[in-house]
Amino acid sequence: MQCSYYDAGLCRSCTIIETPYPAQLAEKDRRVRELLPLATGSAWLPPVPSPESRYRNKAKMVVGGSAASPTLGILDEQGRGIDLRECGICSPGIVAALPHISNLITAARITPYDVPSRRGELKYVLATESPDGELMIRFVLRSALLLQAIREELPTLQRALPAIRVVSVNLQPEHKAIIEGAEEIALTDQQTLSMRLGGIDLHLRPQSFFQTNTTVAGELYAQAREWVRELSPRSTWDLYCGVGGFALHVAAPGTPVTGIEISGDAIASARSSAAEAGLDDVRFEVGDATQFALSAPQAPELVIVNPPRRGIGAELAQWLEKSDVRHVIYSSCNPVTLAKDLAAMPSFTVSAARVLDMFPQTMHLEAITLLERTA
Repeated sequence: MQCSYYDAGLCRSCTIIETPYPAQLAEKDRRVRELLPLATGSAWLPPVPSPESRYRNKAKMVVGGSAASPTLGILDEQGRGIDLRECGICSPGIVAALPHISNLITAARITPYDVPSRRGELKYVLATESPDGELMIRFVLRSALLLQAIREELPTLQRALPAIRVVSVNLQPEHKAIIEGAEEIALTDQQTLSMRLGGIDLHLRPQSFFQTNTTVAGELYAQAREWVRELSPRSTWDLYCGVGGFALHVAAPGTPVTGIEISGDAIASARSSAAEAGLDDVRFEVGDATQFALSAPQAPELVIVNPPRRGIGAELAQWLEKSDVRHVIYSSCNPVTLAKDLAAMPSFTVSAARVLDMFPQTMHLEAITLLERTA
């Protein structure tokens, strides 16, 4: 992938962009194989490639510059805005939307937040595109001072971008290196974006997590579904279930699946998806994954985990090691913590594993493993 921003030294986020894509994929596969020792006879599946560009369905754009001439991208070392609105990894719908969002900022006279002086209002623009080309746009503001100004200009933005379905304002008043605050204010009647994958409509709310590469996310869920159908477990848990991606894709009649997620919004979305799909044997509950497992009276045959980068941690790994769980499907965006967690579960061996290139042009990746209890 060629990138004028990289060539000009303006953005170096795509750290391995100079490496030919086949070599990128091979290196990621090699790295995970080294970290995860496999039992004899285990199967390494071929790595799943991604489109090299335009793959990212979510853009987190720092807003800089001025209201009259805003930048959408990143900040330099002095806190000045660098405009990246033509970023090569952002999906086509997002790239097309950014100039119109810039126009709204100017028309509403919204002053970008200046990090060095701690002045201004608009910190980020967060844009998400669904597989169907629909859009969710979020404005992260320091306060609600300019909320009405956005409301007044919103009809113009909607006319320019008919694909918009969800618009909201997030309030993040603190001068901290965090993107979002707790308060979300909906500006449209529709408050969820439908992310259709594998025949399932996953309903994404503004603060819910979703895999940023739609194409590879579909492959990830399909791989889990294939393994679960081969195993035919009588009961399954999906811990860290988010909006229900794994649980909804592996669900089958007569096979109970329970999804656990700390976010109430994500669970509300997952329940809506299950109801729409007519999946009566899928149950979603709000809760901490580790505490749910520790307090459960009985373990399932299969546990699916898709934790944050820090991994599942020692407590949940120890519970899995001592439990009656027969199989674990572990999906991870951090092979280092994945390897650490697997080392804490010596009774399980990796019977199958696969690298999925969720993040081309960077060394980040997704790895999914099927673990089988052998002791």
